[in-house]
Amino acid sequence: MANASSSESSARSRSEPDNGARKDKDGAPAKAAKSSGRLDLFKFVPFRLNRLSAEVSSALSAEYQARYGLDIPEWRVLATLGFRDHACSAQYIAHCTRTHKSTISRAVTTLMKRQMIERVENEDDRREFRLRMTGKGKALYEELIPRLLRREQEILACLSAQERKNLAALLGKIEASLDLVQTSAEADAKEAY
Repeated sequence: MANASSSESSARSRSEPDNGARKDKDGAPAKAAKSSGRLDLFKFVPFRLNRLSAEVSSALSAEYQARYGLDIPEWRVLATLGFRDHACSAQYIAHCTRTHKSTISRAVTTLMKRQMIERVENEDDRREFRLRMTGKGKALYEELIPRLLRREQEILACLSAQERKNLAALLGKIEASLDLVQTSAEADAKEAY
């Protein structure tokens, strides 16, 4: 009788697709874990990362909003252009900063009016324009960087040196699992980050 049951099970497993469902100790489909019907956002890592990102952006923006009249999207444009050695497109900035293209477009328009950035022809495709910082934009960027780095240190002051290293390593692991660029050299090679 065991052999018949065994061959039935064997035939069933060959004919039924294994769609990754969990099985209990007897091979039967496992019952789904009971859900409380609520997602505890304060334990949900995507929510926590998003909230931290928004708060850190807000804390950093205090350094450039009042003093330089920049908003967060304008800073993202300058930060991206300052990070790169070459001019790039607004689409590239939108992609790299994960900011909607219309938001970047408005920031570009404002920064051009303020003569912080300028358009240059793309040498490879004359129909396309790229963006780069002007001398005025570079001067502001270089003045702002030490302030932002100091503010970053203030934000991270609640962590020990070892905890900062651990945080950087853990963030790197998550970034790697999502195939995100992690170094300047890699960003230049892939034309994205």
